[in-house]
Amino acid sequence: MSDAVSANLESVKKLGFTKEELIQELGYDDDVDFDLRDAIEDTIGSDLLTEEDHDVVDAVIYWWRDGDGDLVDALMDSLSNLGEGGVVWLLTPKQGREGHVSPSLIQQEAPSAGLHVTTTEGVSADWSAIRLAPRKKN
Repeated sequence: MSDAVSANLESVKKLGFTKEELIQELGYDDDVDFDLRDAIEDTIGSDLLTEEDHDVVDAVIYWWRDGDGDLVDALMDSLSNLGEGGVVWLLTPKQGREGHVSPSLIQQEAPSAGLHVTTTEGVSADWSAIRLAPRKKN
């Protein structure tokens, strides 16, 4: 196994994905990390679901860049197919990369969408992942 493949599989472990989970991908564009996507699909054993799919999903990965629009609206949209106990992984370009989004902005905006930041992981050379979980209902 090459170092790159091994590193991507480690990143998928950080995201917590397992076989047969349904993962929806939002914000796909030609700048995403294709190796990371492939590793996720290999781990779950199926293709990532798209914006057009309406299945209840275990998690969402959302590629988000500065300039993509209103973050609160996007985060609220990411919840539409998310099953109970599911999480949203917001993937943003790392600091110094084009499209970088300040973690403090995400921390500030997430509560308006009913989410809170739980962890941050470096998942590739160019992308960081911020785990957002829905607030517990009382």
